[in-house]
Amino acid sequence: MQYLTDFIVSLNIPYINESAVKLIVYFIFAAAVAVAAPASLIVLTWLERKIIGRIQNRLGPNRAGPFGWFQAVADMIKMFTKEDITPASADRLPYNIAPGLAVISAIMVFAVIPFAPGFVGAELNVGVLYIVAVGAIGTLGVLVAGWASNNKYSLLGAYRSVAMILTYEIPMVITLLIVTLASQSMSLVKIIEAQSSMWYFISLPAVFLIFLMAGVAEVGRSPFDLIEGESELVAGFHTEYSGIKFGLFMIGEYVHMFALSFFLSVFFFGGWQIPFINVAALPFPWGALLGLISILVKVFFFVFVMMWLRGTLPRFRIDHLLDFGWKFLVPLALFLFIGVAVAIKVASGEFGKIVAMLAANLIILAIALMMAAGAARRSRNKGLRAVTAVDPIIEAR
Repeated sequence: MQYLTDFIVSLNIPYINESAVKLIVYFIFAAAVAVAAPASLIVLTWLERKIIGRIQNRLGPNRAGPFGWFQAVADMIKMFTKEDITPASADRLPYNIAPGLAVISAIMVFAVIPFAPGFVGAELNVGVLYIVAVGAIGTLGVLVAGWASNNKYSLLGAYRSVAMILTYEIPMVITLLIVTLASQSMSLVKIIEAQSSMWYFISLPAVFLIFLMAGVAEVGRSPFDLIEGESELVAGFHTEYSGIKFGLFMIGEYVHMFALSFFLSVFFFGGWQIPFINVAALPFPWGALLGLISILVKVFFFVFVMMWLRGTLPRFRIDHLLDFGWKFLVPLALFLFIGVAVAIKVASGEFGKIVAMLAANLIILAIALMMAAGAARRSRNKGLRAVTAVDPIIEAR
């Protein structure tokens, strides 16, 4: 917010000093994020229905308003007007608090996201740590909802969420440590500035893939949406919720998806950076405007990717999901952390470090894929041997 603050101070408005200007600017920023983040649900739900409709050879919403734009508004009105029911056996206080926790945790992460040069709510030197800490509040909301509902399906959904989120939180945190190691900072602004010569998507491709998969699992989107598997858990942790409380969980999911898209853009695609253009050196407001457009294009690209995955991939089985996390992603993330640390220490010069990190990523990823393929072949052969030995009497005949 520094550019905007300096601009207002330069106007020399009577009786308003720099401290008052900063307070006003931060208040406006907080109010804008608190309103814009939940309001994005209207745009994202319409966009997701259109994208999945096209993937499945359908038109998607096309009745309510031009191009079906008012369909999401109708859904919002329905959520506000449906009867709000609290089960008699539920623990009322935590039951009613849980939906708010799901939304608040998703909104709070936007406080440290750099939207453009000079436009960040709070430029913390421990921004990565803040994101990890605040993200845990959303998990707490899911657990509280499942426990307080006093419903066995909701409780099972909460337990499965603990297993899945814990599994994928570990590789996600390790990948954030790798990015911190490469940029030598936990500040999101400095991480963006460190990618001025080369985005981490290019120098850390395996780390990017792990963060993407772990992030989608953390958000609970397909194919990792096992915490609300309709086929076996009715609706998972929010089975007993209706009306606006159920709508708050929906808002939390979509805002989390939006926040994850910002994280992917900041950590691996250079945030506001544009190739061959020094956005930060441009005069105000052109630098800020161009940087904002740049990061929003990247964000909506990742939003499209996650909607694309939902429309094309089937849901994983819970044991397959946990095996994939613990037996593949966690060891791979640990080896990548060691490999990148060694590459940065051994290499000299900026270009040398980029080449060394890229080589470490590709070599470790290739070895991991070969080992996984070998393990899959051995498992398949063992299964085939077991099948052929099921009935030795038939074989003897």
